[in-house]
Amino acid sequence: MELTQDTDPIALALEWVALASETADIPYPDAACLSTVSPDGYPDGRIVLVRNISDAGFAFYTNANSWKGMSLLQYPKATLTFYWQTLGLQLRVTGDVVPVQDDESDEYFATRPRVSQLGAWASAQSETLTSREDLEAAVEEFDQKFDGETVPRPPHWYGFRVVPIRMEFWKEGAFRLHDRFLFVKVNAGWRVARLNP
Repeated sequence: MELTQDTDPIALALEWVALASETADIPYPDAACLSTVSPDGYPDGRIVLVRNISDAGFAFYTNANSWKGMSLLQYPKATLTFYWQTLGLQLRVTGDVVPVQDDESDEYFATRPRVSQLGAWASAQSETLTSREDLEAAVEEFDQKFDGETVPRPPHWYGFRVVPIRMEFWKEGAFRLHDRFLFVKVNAGWRVARLNP
């Protein structure tokens, strides 16, 4: 991996996701473990789909009333960890978290399948659910409510963006002699250093 002080880590991240997208046995190339500090003070992790990567950061979408949503609102800092085992690549992105603009959340919500849109209304994500039948009934209720209409985005469902301050690129090496490069945000640019494996 030839990296220099001029390497753009966002461009490199996009390159790695594109490579994962072209690899047949990686079904979710945009899947990452989102690590947060939960409202009870413990670390917490779960897989999310990162739907947009740009110079602005790494965006994913969720119910803001969920456990992860409450964690992000209370402690707006997080790490995303991508791991593509087939390629022997890992990317960790750590940074501050900001809400995605409403128009961007609306645009993404409109691309989701209708049942997924209805599910965003029907699911009180992370809360106790008595039965699967209750969830299905709630989806049906909202399907009837929005019959013949475009399903609007719920006000509690929107995007969060991790704005990176650190990005670590890891490439598997033989005998665990891996390549690791850490990018740290410095003013308008990045400082890169090679790390021991």
